[in-house]
Amino acid sequence: MSYLREKMIEDLRLRGFSARTEEAYVRAVRQLAEYCKKPPDQISEEELRQYFLYLTNVRKVSRSTHTIALSGIKFFYEHTLKRLWHTLDLVRPPKSKKLPVVLSVDEVKEILSLLQKPHYRVCLTTIYACGLRLLEGVQLEVGDIDGRRNLLHIHHAKGNRERYVPLPQPCLEMLRSHWKTHRNPRWLFPSPHQYQKAMHETGVQRAFRSARQESGIPKKATVHTLRHSYATHLLEAGVGLRIIQGYLGHTSPRTTAIYTHLTAKTNTRFLATLDGVIQGLWN
Repeated sequence: MSYLREKMIEDLRLRGFSARTEEAYVRAVRQLAEYCKKPPDQISEEELRQYFLYLTNVRKVSRSTHTIALSGIKFFYEHTLKRLWHTLDLVRPPKSKKLPVVLSVDEVKEILSLLQKPHYRVCLTTIYACGLRLLEGVQLEVGDIDGRRNLLHIHHAKGNRERYVPLPQPCLEMLRSHWKTHRNPRWLFPSPHQYQKAMHETGVQRAFRSARQESGIPKKATVHTLRHSYATHLLEAGVGLRIIQGYLGHTSPRTTAIYTHLTAKTNTRFLATLDGVIQGLWN
């Protein structure tokens, strides 16, 4: 497996996959091998079929987990082993039946106000205000802020797809004030324990969970719920769906194609909407 693992990693890197995707795909193949109790190159197509039935019928994994498993295993067999198995074209992730949890604006404000440590409060507020994924938030860099145009450059994004998102003026001012408390030359949210590294995701998740529990809000909200809530609140405020998809990074892997709608006129219009939605968070 060691040789095959290294070859798969090389193939992934040649195709420009991110480190997180690389890790997830390799883990998917390792879990398949552990289930079948044999090296992955010795697994038959029928055994592969049984594994996906196991994921679906026994483990009942989520759609996202199933998708990662299928993508990783399919990449390994098609690109690393050069096996074009029909089974991999038949497998489909289970249809998602659950709608994402969404918090109201008041619920978001309540949770954020209960965060005791400033670096967690500022990080999570930025995640909501800009519709970021958790990793995108904790790995924001000082150079990512374009204060003149009120934009935030997201380059630690899923699938290595870069994008720009509107940065509301209240959030920009908050980030500037926060940076002055540590003045790290690179990270907006440096680790409290390792100054040269970004803050870890685990601490942010723990802080959010604690604040949500303290708020008494019964919804099963996570940090990612802030991203869902951001999109929902903008939609409710009249922002077009296609523009929101661009802000979330769901449109195109090409940076220039994603940002063609971010003209000065469009920015001004929708930054005003964003300011109105989240202004109360700092009042």
